[in-house]
Amino acid sequence: MTPSSASPSATGRALPPVDGFVQRFSSTPRGARLARRLVLHQLAAWGVSYGSADSDTAAQIVAELAANAVTHGRVPGRDFEVTAEILDGTLHLAVSDARGELRPPAPGAPRPATPPLAESGRGMLLVESLADRWDVLDRPHVGKTVVAELDLRPHRAQRPEPPLRERRPARA
Repeated sequence: MTPSSASPSATGRALPPVDGFVQRFSSTPRGARLARRLVLHQLAAWGVSYGSADSDTAAQIVAELAANAVTHGRVPGRDFEVTAEILDGTLHLAVSDARGELRPPAPGAPRPATPPLAESGRGMLLVESLADRWDVLDRPHVGKTVVAELDLRPHRAQRPEPPLRERRPARA
């Protein structure tokens, strides 16, 4: 990740460079959708192409964590916060909410069985399967933060596929 250059503030002093993405969102389904979209936009600005495997995986992780923050971590009048940064080839995603007493099971901990036709209860299983690492941390003042890390794949030069007519076998 390359930090953006310092920009002048209204007072003319240079502001420190921005190293990551930090944004608060309303604890609503609309806020959760917006969080996912803005993180994808930021990843594209950092060079993680929209529609790539890394982008799609990050989108699913943010979607699940934001949905959990809205569904299980909501406190009326309190927002949830999303943080994203890339350090040494690892994407760090964090979603914080105000409900510290409602925590997902720790990574690797046994979970209660989810009925096969249940409409919820699989979000953290998805995060666990998609993220390379994840954890639940206490926030300093109130609430919790769920952190997920994704080791980004190195970009490989790919040969474009030949046009369809060149891939067809010759007729005999």
